[in-house]
Amino acid sequence: MTSLDPISLTTVSAGFIQDWLDALKLRCTPEAMASLLQRSGLQTGPMAPNQRVTLNEIARLYQLAAPETGDEMMGLWSRPIRRRALQHLVTVQREASSLTSALYRFSTYWNLLLDDFRLELRNEAEEVELTLVPYDRETRPQRFGHLLMLKLAHGLLSWLGGAETPIKAVNFAFPRPDFAGDYAVVFPCPVIFDAQNSSILFNPHCFTSPITRSPAEASVFLERAPLDWIFTGSRAHTNSLRVRAFLYGASWQTCQLPEAAHALGLTPRTLNRRLKQEGTSFQDIKDALRRDIAIRALQNGTDSIEQIAFDTGFSAPANFHRAFRKWTNRTPGSYRHQI
Repeated sequence: MTSLDPISLTTVSAGFIQDWLDALKLRCTPEAMASLLQRSGLQTGPMAPNQRVTLNEIARLYQLAAPETGDEMMGLWSRPIRRRALQHLVTVQREASSLTSALYRFSTYWNLLLDDFRLELRNEAEEVELTLVPYDRETRPQRFGHLLMLKLAHGLLSWLGGAETPIKAVNFAFPRPDFAGDYAVVFPCPVIFDAQNSSILFNPHCFTSPITRSPAEASVFLERAPLDWIFTGSRAHTNSLRVRAFLYGASWQTCQLPEAAHALGLTPRTLNRRLKQEGTSFQDIKDALRRDIAIRALQNGTDSIEQIAFDTGFSAPANFHRAFRKWTNRTPGSYRHQI
């Protein structure tokens, strides 16, 4: 199978992007919506919440949907965000004197464009917080819209500073969803639900990198959008993703918890406890990595389904088919033929 990094292999549940798909439907005709999904590699019919989508499929949908809808936030906010807004935002950010200044510019920029929420910046000696505050308290939070706005702030800071900016915590003003575990793919920090407002918190002592991005680097960043700001670099801050990265580089099928704990400089008991705090387990991480390797092999490879079953540790193709349906609510063949 093709060698890939563990982040590009990552998938999230279909429920994670359902709010976005619902918003897109309001901006598109049914025919246009079906075309967007098909060209992105996504299923055109209704998806079960536990089906999996890849990060590249999400990125392709964004790249196709933004020009198709004439809205760079694709229906996630009540006012459409017109074409080239992101380009102007990046230009404004590049001219900031510091990362704190960049956050201030980020908030003032969006406050000129948004009607539903305003961005408030709290800048203190030990903590900086960027908060989405609704103009009307009756306004229902758009889950994917809130995620996208806070991640854009983090992604831009990380890009401007040349390395992933550490986050203290992220708060969301909506109940914990069934797919809460997917937020760890996007935010390398504790994620708190049922907060009064959605916000992202930083330690200003980490804002030490100078801003030196060139126009050419800005062009590459924009061409790759949203990959470099939704799915930022290392994500080594959460133990579950550190374990996943270790497993991908090791003999993941036979690797056991003590080996992973030793590699991370932890005792097995401590690693178990920390993974439990993140809502997962060592076996869950192994199963998710196996699932995502299988999905990528089906989409991009030429090996038969039977060979992929054996490569991912199944003793018989029938066992692979059963496990795959349980993971994704789809057959292996449907992933093979979706692109």
